[in-house]
Amino acid sequence: MATTELAPRTRDKARATGAAMLLGSALSNQAGAATAALAFPVLGPPGVVAVRQWVAAVVLLAIGRPRLRTFTARQWWPVLGLAAVFATVNLCLYTAIDRIGLGLAVTLEFLGPLAIALAGSRRRIDLACAVAAACAVGVLMRPQPTTDYLGIGFALVAAVCWACYILLNRTVGRRVPGAAGSAAAAGVSGLLYVPIGVIAMLHHPPTLGALAASVTAGLLASAVPFLVDLMALRRVPAQFFGAFMSVNPVMAALAGLVVLDQRLDAIAWAAIGVIVAANTVAVLRRAR
Repeated sequence: MATTELAPRTRDKARATGAAMLLGSALSNQAGAATAALAFPVLGPPGVVAVRQWVAAVVLLAIGRPRLRTFTARQWWPVLGLAAVFATVNLCLYTAIDRIGLGLAVTLEFLGPLAIALAGSRRRIDLACAVAAACAVGVLMRPQPTTDYLGIGFALVAAVCWACYILLNRTVGRRVPGAAGSAAAAGVSGLLYVPIGVIAMLHHPPTLGALAASVTAGLLASAVPFLVDLMALRRVPAQFFGAFMSVNPVMAALAGLVVLDQRLDAIAWAAIGVIVAANTVAVLRRAR
């Protein structure tokens, strides 16, 4: 009897621990993005992204330890596709953050996972989620004197990249064991950024503070979330993990407010809330 009572308590404790870890992961991710923005005036988004990719490559290669010589062509193609996504998504996102702010950029980027969750569904509740999210995006993109449509465009490209990341990551996970595929993709992406980083730093000579902020961003926004999410997935169901990821736009808006003093009006906050709610409902419906 004691065993049957203990099992639910142990499970509930594991889920509570997993939820706390996911909250910490989201906070780390968005704090890293806010820290990266502090280096934009010195290095520019390309230079900051280059440093972040190098840090992520070192950390993930150390964790995944991929045996590259054993990879087959069938394994290399999705890995290279994932590397291209890694190289593109952060550059687009950081450029968007530089132009439209952290909260709005991450919220628009979050449309990628939402599109995957809603893809192919004809249920009324899912269609309602899509309509609600579209209306919220319309509110966020409403014409204003300060509207930066180029920045919005970069954020939407980042959303497409995130959707591609989800699809490619599934394929890599099926074809390459463990974290070796993601580590190899991070390594290739880091190599792609060597010439970009060198050119960016020749045009924008780095300072010690900017480099420190960029390295910190790489650790907080890449290494920490990767490790914490892996541990959290051992404690919570996959559908809970997907729904909890919805907290990222809110965390981004809060990080932008606290670290960068980027203030959103009440209408923007409401629109972010609608997109977060739409994604949560869509993910939970798809999981069921």
